[in-house]
Amino acid sequence: MLAKRIIPCLDVHAGRVVKGINFLNLQDAGDPVEVASRYEEQGADELVFLDITASHEERDIILDVVQRTSEEVFMPLTVGGGIRTLNDIRELLKAGCDKVSINSAAVKDPEFVREAALRFGSQCIVVNIDPKRIPVSNYDVQCDFEKALQCIERPAREGAESSENVMWDVHINGGRLPTGLDAVAWALYVEQLGAGEIVLTSMDADGTKDGFDLEITRAVAEAVNIPVVASGGAGSPHHMYEAVTAGGASAALAASIFHYGTCTIDETKQYMAERGVPVRFNPLVV
Repeated sequence: MLAKRIIPCLDVHAGRVVKGINFLNLQDAGDPVEVASRYEEQGADELVFLDITASHEERDIILDVVQRTSEEVFMPLTVGGGIRTLNDIRELLKAGCDKVSINSAAVKDPEFVREAALRFGSQCIVVNIDPKRIPVSNYDVQCDFEKALQCIERPAREGAESSENVMWDVHINGGRLPTGLDAVAWALYVEQLGAGEIVLTSMDADGTKDGFDLEITRAVAEAVNIPVVASGGAGSPHHMYEAVTAGGASAALAASIFHYGTCTIDETKQYMAERGVPVRFNPLVV
């Protein structure tokens, strides 16, 4: 079994790391370069760096912060937020990131995912999916590529009674805009387009510290053949453990518990290793 990854996430707004609840009520959590360096020292496997308002504010990616971060840390770095063109991806890779995460631009133009994967390789193209539970009665698909999704059969899930009454509506623009897209069908589609990884952030669980949405995590992880990173809701090492076991995720991503010192990355890995989950330890961590 491949080692499960523990990934801290830096949500960045106006050049500072921030954290909120359900994508709202943002609070300052430090300088991104300093926070990233601390996580590398603690033994993080990777780092996700998201400029959470770039798409909503229709502004460019902040290459300077990315470059400063990449100069200080040497673990794999994924960057997302405000990525709209192949040139954006090129510039980010030149600035030092290893993977780029696309969300809003992928929904608005799915072919962008295919073009990016063909140009730069699937290994560095991540699609971030932000689903929110809504009643099925409110489900009204109004997307230009609805026909493209009709050919994708959404897998049935056992033990998911609530899924008969709700759907997971993909949101974009930092969680501000619902799309009418079902998250599982969308995950299958972006895999077909060439995405190499999915970061799945439950809007309902985000920032609550009550645990990941294991139902949607498991549904997506079982549907696709590419790695799924569980995101949204981590409040303890046990939640991270659940994400990669019951949730079936390849990695667990967290922000608040690491930013505010609830636990360290090494403590989280120790907890998981004691319960039989394979993880990688940093030999320099003491």
